[in-house]
Amino acid sequence: MSTASTQSASMTTDALAQARAVLERVTDPELPFLTIGDMGILRDIRLVGETLEVAITPTYSGCPAMDVIAVDITTALAKAGFDEVRIRRVLSPAWTTDWLSAAARAKLRANGIAPPERAQGKRALFAEVEVACPSCGSKSTQRVSEFGSTACKAQYRCLACHEPFQYFKCI
Repeated sequence: MSTASTQSASMTTDALAQARAVLERVTDPELPFLTIGDMGILRDIRLVGETLEVAITPTYSGCPAMDVIAVDITTALAKAGFDEVRIRRVLSPAWTTDWLSAAARAKLRANGIAPPERAQGKRALFAEVEVACPSCGSKSTQRVSEFGSTACKAQYRCLACHEPFQYFKCI
């Protein structure tokens, strides 16, 4: 590899690392304590010629937050000096709650939202699940409504500490 090729590869690696660091601070507008990295929404970052291409996957096909996330990504990268940015939406494979990082699950709990639980080893939107209260940890909880503040959350209450809370549905 020539010196010019080595320098170019190094600059590409540095630019991608810088872009990733910027993107790791972009948050989900509906859950601002979670980053798009925590959520598993950020799929890929690559340079295509002079353009930085960022691949994101929506949490579900009609997620209204994706337009805001795309603007936030473009804005954050522009502030960091990336002028040529293209957002690519990747729909396959579809996002699942399995893509939430361990940090995301801990942050959900810390913010009073129960993280997704599997129903007897299965993932099902309307399955009966045993949801632990994010405040006291009790599994003596009751679903109040299948839908919470957003379509991806359900409303629950704890029968032990009597606190209401949201549950991030398993998708």
